[in-house]
Amino acid sequence: MKVIGAEFETTAADAGGLPRDGLPEVAFLGRSNWGKSSLLNRLSGRRGLARTSGTPGKTRLLHFFRLRRRGGGRDAELLLVDLPGYGFARVSRAERARWQGLVESYLDGRAPLRAAVLLQDLRRDVSDDELDLVAWLEERSIPVIVALTKCDKLKPMRRAARVRELTAAYELPGERVVATSATSGLGIDALWRAIDTTLTQNRN
Repeated sequence: MKVIGAEFETTAADAGGLPRDGLPEVAFLGRSNWGKSSLLNRLSGRRGLARTSGTPGKTRLLHFFRLRRRGGGRDAELLLVDLPGYGFARVSRAERARWQGLVESYLDGRAPLRAAVLLQDLRRDVSDDELDLVAWLEERSIPVIVALTKCDKLKPMRRAARVRELTAAYELPGERVVATSATSGLGIDALWRAIDTTLTQNRN
């Protein structure tokens, strides 16, 4: 399917601000400064849809983006959800705890949520934080797709080796670990295919 429209939908600071139209939602989460906003922009085909920043922790609320897509003679809409990053944000412990509460309350029991895309910098090793997060999501029947980001930073042979290493570390099916680059566009079609497969398999 081809993206034919993308726009900012809303920002939520708590459950009261969440969209109520029931469109399928795909959450994007990962460490601060691992390219989440850039990847969202590339997926949407809109360079400035999600704001990017060199300052870790810039995203502090839940940001919803409505995408319209066309394919197979039909149109479909979904919401991509930009969640606050974690790990390196230069904020107080109290602020970080508030983010965690906001994110967990959204992820735990949100009916329209169909999948989570977890970002992993290709150049970094998987930590217990990521593995615990995948387990936490799967306990709640939220399918996880891992998007390996910044793949343009490594040469092809080293990139391929890292993809194998990280796929093994996550212990997920190969089609749910996708090498991507928001800069070059590498893997964007494959990531959309993984998202579409998950949406089809997890319709409510």
